Amino acid sequence: MDKILVVEDDIFINELLCELLVLNGYTPTPAFSGTEALLCLQSGSYALVILDLMLPGKTGDEVLHETRKSSNIPVIALTAVADKESAVRLLHSGADDYIVKPFDNDELLARIAVQLRRENSAPTDASLPTASADSKRQLRFKDIILDLDGYDAHINGTNAKLSKREFEILHLMMSHPQKVFTKNNLYESVWGEEFMGDDNTINVHISKLRAKLSALNPSSEYILTVWGIGFKMAVCT
Repeated sequence: MDKILVVEDDIFINELLCELLVLNGYTPTPAFSGTEALLCLQSGSYALVILDLMLPGKTGDEVLHETRKSSNIPVIALTAVADKESAVRLLHSGADDYIVKPFDNDELLARIAVQLRRENSAPTDASLPTASADSKRQLRFKDIILDLDGYDAHINGTNAKLSKREFEILHLMMSHPQKVFTKNNLYESVWGEEFMGDDNTINVHISKLRAKLSALNPSSEYILTVWGIGFKMAVCT
């Protein structure tokens, strides 16, 4: 059974979450503060973390920041509708997904299943290429150089001439090249608005981004479609 850390200071919600997880074959561990969550992560092994944003002790942001120093464990953030900006910031900081309170149990279970499936199928070869940053505020992936100050991308010295949204999508994905981004992740991180299920907006931007990168190096693949989940950087090709 997959062990899941449930970090929620509301005792009633925490108990409901743990009961839901037990009924669906998971082994939950409750934590009621950010400090307690970090102690659990240091002393135990978990397949996933459900993380509330508003916590006593250390905040959800702080828990995620500390966790990401040493672990890529999937994290699903819990947020209130009025706290969208914090959720988007968490996605940029390394959260894998988020769900709004009050949440639908089936939706939460589906999001958990997606993250665990992604984690279980992720490559473990430490030699796989990753994006790197340097002192000039650049990100590099394969032959892409992303200039964070100039707001443009170059392949083999040629400017890809990305739009603002295309640049932000590429920036987000290159910052976490091993991560699979759902369309929900991408839309709410880049557009800063609630995703209403309009796949076309994301699909069009990904298609244009792929075309611009491919035009500069047709022999290399940069963005993969992970069917049923979303998109990720093509670290294996």
